[in-house]
Amino acid sequence: MIKPVRLAVFLSGTGSNAEKIFSYFKNHSTIEVAIVLSNSPQAAGLQRAVKFNLPTRVFSKTQFRESDKVLAWLKEAEVTHLVLAGFLWLIPSNLVLAYPHHIINIHPALLPKFGGKGMYGNKVHEAVKAAGERETGITIHEVNERYDEGKVLFQGKCPIHPKYSVEQIAEQVQRLEHAHYPRVIEQWVNEPK
Repeated sequence: MIKPVRLAVFLSGTGSNAEKIFSYFKNHSTIEVAIVLSNSPQAAGLQRAVKFNLPTRVFSKTQFRESDKVLAWLKEAEVTHLVLAGFLWLIPSNLVLAYPHHIINIHPALLPKFGGKGMYGNKVHEAVKAAGERETGITIHEVNERYDEGKVLFQGKCPIHPKYSVEQIAEQVQRLEHAHYPRVIEQWVNEPK
């Protein structure tokens, strides 16, 4: 019998992408969310996980960067793949080495534009607007030890009008995120690595 794919979802904030993932895989035949982890005990995404009866863990910077505590939790939960859904910290080398080509992230812009350290959320949308871009979108990519430099798996684009506010750009991008991220995760876990 084939072992199910077991996802660990990492989040730092509201968890709207995470909730789409929880919902998409709730009754999936071969893929399940095994655990939800956050670097913030106040992250609203943790409450979304509770609504889906998913186990949650919160970790400190020291536990994440300077110990194998998080890795031990992942092994205990028999996690096979890591999914970043609005998670803001760089993934440490112990996790990258333990899960090579098994960590995925979504970025709210068309990488390599508007990526790198400090580029997240509205900071990205503000930069897109300031640059006078006529389109933006999402990039779903594998994760390595550098911000936003992993192999690109999918990009989705949307046009933006020069008069759009940062909030309107964010809404356009979030629609793309919600429409595509769970489906791309499903395709990615089933690809041979």
